[in-house]
Amino acid sequence: MKGLAIRDERACGIDVGSERLHVSVAGAPAQVFGTMTRDVELLLEYLSSQGVRSVAMEATGVYWLYLYEALEAAGMEVLVVNGRHVRNVPGRKTDMSDSQWLATLHAHGLLRSGFVPPAQVRSLRDYMRLRQDHVGVAGSQVQLMQKALERMNIKLHDVISDLSGISGMKVVRAIVQGERDPQRLLQLCDAQIRKNKADRVRESLRGIWRAEHLFALRQALKGWDFYRQQIAECDEAIAQLLAEMAGPPNDDLPDTKGKPPSANTPRIDGLRRMLLQIYGGRDATMLPGLAEHSLLKLLSEVGTDLTRWPSEKHFAAWTGLAPAAAQSGKRRAHQKRHLNQTGRFFCDMARSLGASVDKGFGGFYRRLKGRRGGLVANKAVARKLAVMFWRVMVHGVEYVEYGLRQYQDRVRLTEQRTLAKLASKLGFAIAPKINNLAGVPG
Repeated sequence: MKGLAIRDERACGIDVGSERLHVSVAGAPAQVFGTMTRDVELLLEYLSSQGVRSVAMEATGVYWLYLYEALEAAGMEVLVVNGRHVRNVPGRKTDMSDSQWLATLHAHGLLRSGFVPPAQVRSLRDYMRLRQDHVGVAGSQVQLMQKALERMNIKLHDVISDLSGISGMKVVRAIVQGERDPQRLLQLCDAQIRKNKADRVRESLRGIWRAEHLFALRQALKGWDFYRQQIAECDEAIAQLLAEMAGPPNDDLPDTKGKPPSANTPRIDGLRRMLLQIYGGRDATMLPGLAEHSLLKLLSEVGTDLTRWPSEKHFAAWTGLAPAAAQSGKRRAHQKRHLNQTGRFFCDMARSLGASVDKGFGGFYRRLKGRRGGLVANKAVARKLAVMFWRVMVHGVEYVEYGLRQYQDRVRLTEQRTLAKLASKLGFAIAPKINNLAGVPG
């Protein structure tokens, strides 16, 4: 690295593993430490004695998280770098250990840290991801219940829309408790189901009651109840953390948007008000497809300070929603970016907008889907949402939904201008079609 100025003579690089920490200060041969709590304390003492103020390490699985928190608590600057970026820096990494290479690059200022949210946001992210794992496992218990019912030729899950709903769970619990009469089971369902589907539901509840399948149904129901309790406990922990982040309640902010929560939405009183307080009154739920639960997920991943990304393009690129290109001289090639958790959240929101019949985003999705396919259209809508979210959070931009009709009018006007420009280039002129019967443009 001759010719490059050294910006930090005591820069440190740490190669993080599950059992060993290889530590190099100023590119010197690595010192090896363990990963137990006492070993980390010895590491901090060693770094302090060496006058280290800044540390760089690669993001390796989850092994770096505890070390990052310890170094952060010790008042050190910590850079968590992408291993791919380290490999792309010119040099002979194979001739020295990873920790020496990191320390050498860091000393010359060639490393850039990835995004690591603040401590409270990291805690919220852990709660939210754990909750999402419980939701997934609870969903698998519903599938096991459906399988057990299918083995008994009980077709209730084919007749009603959701077996895990109120009516479905009442019937399942009654079956587990020994009820077999289809008419009595039908009476447990909602009034609308009894009114519109009484005969089908009654027939779907006639089956073969085998002991082994009833046992499987009972086990799946217990699993469902257990994980629903786990989810409720996660909701309590999330509510407590949000209250700490929001501070004293502000009664001037609205508490609810008037939209009923979905089945997987956290049951938290005053969720909307707390989110608005945390975001400084900026309401991103004005964006189509973005409800309180979605905003809570985004808060757990990106926090509240989106100025960490200099522009909306930087933010879209970080999520993996923006296309990437590599250029060397006149040669230009496209690179595929991988979606991170935030990018996947925006894709989930975009998927619901694709089926909307009154939103401009829905018209954009269907128009692009006809040319490029559904996957490309979904990612394009997700990128638009990410850009709008950044604008609302950074600049406080107010989003107004103009609707599908105005979007279609803008598209038609653009097509007319393109056609007129092409006709002029070829020496033609275009004129509106005349309705011969009415004598007016058709």
